[in-house]
Amino acid sequence: MTNILTKFSLSLAGAALLAAGAPIVAASMGANPMVGGAAMYPSKDIIDNAVHSKDHTTLVAAVKAAGLVDTLKGPGPFTVFAPTNEAFAKLPAGTVDTLLKPENKAMLTKVLTYHVVPGRLTAKDIAAKAKMGGGKAVLTTVEGERLTAWEKNGAWYLTDAKGGTAKITIANVMQSNGVIHVVDTVLMP
Repeated sequence: MTNILTKFSLSLAGAALLAAGAPIVAASMGANPMVGGAAMYPSKDIIDNAVHSKDHTTLVAAVKAAGLVDTLKGPGPFTVFAPTNEAFAKLPAGTVDTLLKPENKAMLTKVLTYHVVPGRLTAKDIAAKAKMGGGKAVLTTVEGERLTAWEKNGAWYLTDAKGGTAKITIANVMQSNGVIHVVDTVLMP
């Protein structure tokens, strides 16, 4: 199986935070973190960067199967919460294969667009929304439903419509048409 989106790390006030004993990688001064062993270039769009991440091959395959390549190459801007291949592997056996079938394109599109929020929301923007929201930032996805972002012990998480939780593992991977935050779990609308 292949995976689709990239890792999320958070930087607040220019300092790297620690989460679960592991440092969270932060983009600073225009430098992007490596994702899936590949350099991510802020001058390239979401698709042009994602195809080089060995951690997002499933995501890229799903984006192609859903016909979303042109959209994610468009001007945006978009905020993408990109699940890794490992995130897709957590789904029940056969789920990815089923979603990739042509007859399930509508469901695949729904799942993928649930990982996209209109606009460019950096980690700092999400943190500011959470502060204004009493500790939680409610984000409306392109799919139309909501995700809730929240922080615990220096790590940032997203809760989906079904109550599932994804951890942001790499944040602020800047793109020419938005930003990617890598997550460790596929979010479900």
